[in-house]
Amino acid sequence: MNPALSISGQIAVITGGSRGIGAAIAAKLAAMGAQTYILGRDRAALAAAAERITRAGGSCRAMACDVESEAEVQLVARQVPPAGILVNCAGVGLSGRPLLECTSADWDRVFNTNLRGVFYAVRAFAPAMVETGGGHIINISSLAGKNPLPGGAIYAASKWGLNGLSYSLAEEMRRHNVRVSVICPGSVDTGFSAHEGKDPRRMLVPEDVAHAVAMLVTQRQQAFVSEVLIRPTQKP
Repeated sequence: MNPALSISGQIAVITGGSRGIGAAIAAKLAAMGAQTYILGRDRAALAAAAERITRAGGSCRAMACDVESEAEVQLVARQVPPAGILVNCAGVGLSGRPLLECTSADWDRVFNTNLRGVFYAVRAFAPAMVETGGGHIINISSLAGKNPLPGGAIYAASKWGLNGLSYSLAEEMRRHNVRVSVICPGSVDTGFSAHEGKDPRRMLVPEDVAHAVAMLVTQRQQAFVSEVLIRPTQKP
């Protein structure tokens, strides 16, 4: 992080911000002075996350939104001030299921959130960044988008797709001073998915990903870190 660069007062929208990685990112950005808006489907979890952030002295507003619905995403975008930071963290997992045992409903459930939801959010929030002359779009992917994942082919495919979307969008948005970055963490100790046989004491924690986001939004204007891969120091 560059302490000389402040995000105080900036508007930050975090999808999937009610728990896990998204909640940690929202807490970090709020602690850095951003006005955070967390989006998610679970109203109770959203309210609890927002309360924790405001109790710690940060600014946070919870907004119920299903990123699978373009109408809901667009509605929220009209209710939020122009955002300078968009973190696409909403995601669903699918592991331990060989592809031949998966259904088209499994495919739709994963892709509608992990990839289509990012498309909707970018279309809703990025135009304001273009109009105001800059911003950050940070997509939370996975090392599953870089490596084979037996038993999780659909999830891996969604993250490979997210990486491809991010790289291409980055080239489109650079001329508008909007930096599009992708973060690919390894296994993170959350309730997102099972991690059988792994030692949670060696796994990444949500705050590790939040630290990377903080680094990205405090880059010098002349610098652009387009991709961050995060691995635990010791294999879990």
